[in-house]
Amino acid sequence: MGQPLAWGRRYLMVRPDHFRIDYVINPYMSTQDQPDPELALKQWDSLRQAIIDAGGEVEVLDQRADSPDMVYAMNLGLGTAQGRAMLSHMRFEPRRKESLTAAEWFTEHGFELGRTGGDGVGPHFESGDAFVFGDSLVVGYGPRTEADALKHLATDWNIRVRGLRIAHEGMYHLDLPFCPIDSTHALVYPAAFDAAGQAELFGIVPDPIVLTDEEAFAFSGNSLVVNQTVIMPACSPRLREVMTGLGLRVVVLDLSEFHKGGGSARCLTNPLDFDLAAAGVAGGEVVLPA
Repeated sequence: MGQPLAWGRRYLMVRPDHFRIDYVINPYMSTQDQPDPELALKQWDSLRQAIIDAGGEVEVLDQRADSPDMVYAMNLGLGTAQGRAMLSHMRFEPRRKESLTAAEWFTEHGFELGRTGGDGVGPHFESGDAFVFGDSLVVGYGPRTEADALKHLATDWNIRVRGLRIAHEGMYHLDLPFCPIDSTHALVYPAAFDAAGQAELFGIVPDPIVLTDEEAFAFSGNSLVVNQTVIMPACSPRLREVMTGLGLRVVVLDLSEFHKGGGSARCLTNPLDFDLAAAGVAGGEVVLPA
């Protein structure tokens, strides 16, 4: 078993007071299938409480009335234990107002703010595509984040960035097919990546836990680990056996209202404590699949 993750104990969440489906920007969304506001709030509260029960901290940001997707807080920006944050530069215009409020929050809470671009100018970067794992910041690119943003991250923060090209429209952010569990294990869905990305993925993760199609599309990869608890929206008997075998307590939550917008547990939670120390060993390096 690997060592516990060095991050994942402090989160930012956005209360779903204005969560709805106003447009379609991923395969899960339909304006004809609206979330139930009361049930969505109940499910969101259960996730917040599960994080607290596991020993984590949760800070809550009010949702903008003009930003129905803002509840998916993972994409507000990449926050680090070193007090730096890289603001997301959303690919789709309807989500860009979220960044205005996120920038204010990060600045007010003492983060030094960086940007890859803004107002559609400069490379797009969405923080749901980025995780610290091993000796690198691992970043998915293609559907939402652009490859040039990886160079910006590596140079601006003087860290090693490893890129994985996402090639599956249903896995449009890295937080859907990739979930760090501990220092060596991660849930992975290889079919989300092109051939070179798949090879790179297995080089990055020493002990991959490969998801089946059914597990991946039940959002099992969109889970989070808080101390010795893994919080999941779905967990097959096989995955439960694997998780408990790693010494983790499994908490399964019904987050189905948020699946209508294309996200689940991880999408709803933004870790503010990514530790960049290991990724700074080879500063400014970008590693892309051959």
